[in-house]
Amino acid sequence: MFVNEEAESLSKDDIYSMLSNRRRRLALSYLRQTEDKVSVRDLSKEVAAMENGIDREELTYKQRKRVYTSLHQTHLPKLDDVGVVVYDRDRGYISLTPLAADLDTFLDGTTDRRISSWSVYYLGLSGLSLLVVGLAWTDLFPFSLVSDLGYALLVSLTFAVSAAVHVYTERVSLEGGDPSVSGFLTDVGLRDDD
Repeated sequence: MFVNEEAESLSKDDIYSMLSNRRRRLALSYLRQTEDKVSVRDLSKEVAAMENGIDREELTYKQRKRVYTSLHQTHLPKLDDVGVVVYDRDRGYISLTPLAADLDTFLDGTTDRRISSWSVYYLGLSGLSLLVVGLAWTDLFPFSLVSDLGYALLVSLTFAVSAAVHVYTERVSLEGGDPSVSGFLTDVGLRDDD
């Protein structure tokens, strides 16, 4: 279950394992709202307040201590081992790592707030397609050499192939495979992995 510290993304199993516990989900949600490191004490107060549906000031010692103990002994070490947080046990501080961004979709039900490379690609492809269609419409040389139907087929085929590659890479990366071109060639039998 432990991932390499140099890993660039989390496995599906790691994500589901981490998010299977409500207390870890609440802790991660709170950590996502903060810019800096957080003390275990503050985190335990926030999580206890969320669990009990009350303000921090209304917490009893017992409610806070129960959450503090489980975070300190179980949940934070697990999140640290997987690489989602940096947990400094000696100083009692926690901060998120870049790997935590892999959990955004699962924690708030929305897609990642970063612009994906695919959305930039499709935007560029749309702009290029509009430019080609516009130039073909003017009947300027050399665009007058191909029929309007030819350009329609070219644009449609370009988007169809792009969408197929996009679906393939997303599916493979969700399954933990190699979404690169060499991985694709191996999957379709055009290249031996030996």
